[in-house]
Amino acid sequence: MKKLTIADAADHYGVSKEAIHNRVRRGSLNCIVEDGVKFVVISTPKGTQNNNSIPDARYTQYIEQENERLRGRVDVLENETSRLRDQREQMLIDERVKVEQIYKERDAQLRSVLHVVATKFLSHVNPEAVMQEGMEQGASDAINADIVETDGWISLKDFLKLKRIKDEAKKKIKKRFEKLQGRDERISIREDKLFLNPAEFDYSDLIK
Repeated sequence: MKKLTIADAADHYGVSKEAIHNRVRRGSLNCIVEDGVKFVVISTPKGTQNNNSIPDARYTQYIEQENERLRGRVDVLENETSRLRDQREQMLIDERVKVEQIYKERDAQLRSVLHVVATKFLSHVNPEAVMQEGMEQGASDAINADIVETDGWISLKDFLKLKRIKDEAKKKIKKRFEKLQGRDERISIREDKLFLNPAEFDYSDLIK
């Protein structure tokens, strides 16, 4: 029987001191403690025991390879997690932009309705019909330049539409306005289109 310190036993078997401690914990090596010092008890010849270092070396190599494989797997999972996080953030940004656009269009639609209702020439029209008309206009083009301007002017096209002029009469009325363009202060030309201001002027003489 031979007693070796942990360090000597590691040299004896050609493994690390941690490997010796692991063997002791597993019970594959006998161990005694004398005066507070731990000794490994060797009961076989050194030459025979050295052969045991071969499986231990293979085991250590396998552990190192497995650790390397797991590290590679962790890197892949971390990259995938980062990619999914970026995708989620981009989706949230896209959704926020969509929501902001929806509210922007609804605000524009509401302004269109309020402008239409505010014009004096609609006083004889059913209020519910006016609101419906304004909503339909706002939904179709979300307030473009042809609806009511901030200064009270409205295109001739929308004026006739809101006055509920029949299609067959629209051409005749349009010609009347075109003859007066540039000569009647009630008619304004904006981007080659005729605009009226029903809040300030009366056009009943031209739409009869």
